[in-house]
Amino acid sequence: VEVLFTGLDRGIQGELEHAYERSLPLDEALRPELLLAYEINGQPLPPQHGFPLRLVVPGWYGMTHVKWLDRITVVTEPFEGYQQAHQYREKQSEDDPGIPITRMLPRSLLVPPGIPDFPDRRRFLEPGSCRLEGRAWSGRGPITRVEVSVDGGQSWEDAVLDEPTGEFGWRLWTFGWDAEPGDHELCSRATDEAGNVQPSEATWNFGGYVNNSVQRVPVTVTQTV
Repeated sequence: VEVLFTGLDRGIQGELEHAYERSLPLDEALRPELLLAYEINGQPLPPQHGFPLRLVVPGWYGMTHVKWLDRITVVTEPFEGYQQAHQYREKQSEDDPGIPITRMLPRSLLVPPGIPDFPDRRRFLEPGSCRLEGRAWSGRGPITRVEVSVDGGQSWEDAVLDEPTGEFGWRLWTFGWDAEPGDHELCSRATDEAGNVQPSEATWNFGGYVNNSVQRVPVTVTQTV
């Protein structure tokens, strides 16, 4: 009923020593986009990325992509190991059994324009034509729309989407902005084919997981940069 992926890394959590293990339902494990990766960009997989072998599950959150893969086991009952039954679940309290975290919710991020000013992270930009761009993705369906706001989410306009790169690949988007002097808050939000829309604020959960709230980039447009 499931395929269990076991990594070489071990640790103690919940007073239990165990190897890192995650399972996938059989139909998910048989999907054609899953990979066992041993190279990246033509080079051996670096140790920090799971050398010599790691699982790659497009569309799922990173805890599913088991690193330092040791073995794969087909099991006849649902896996109830620590990382499956207790970790990576949306909980309302520490004792809440919660809901398993699976596929990614839609998200869009933009490349902050202009010159940064630390520590408040505000960007400074000259007025005039500005090309905003970013990437959007979802594990629930292909990205079909990205909207951009330059006033902190009070109004939204559609961005231009590049061609998709597979069902779960990042999708490039661009937006032409006539930057006028003053303070602005840049935002972008994504919508996928299933109708899921990136929210202004994330839904709270005990572990702080699946936070796909709208990114906010403060920008000051000034004549002097």
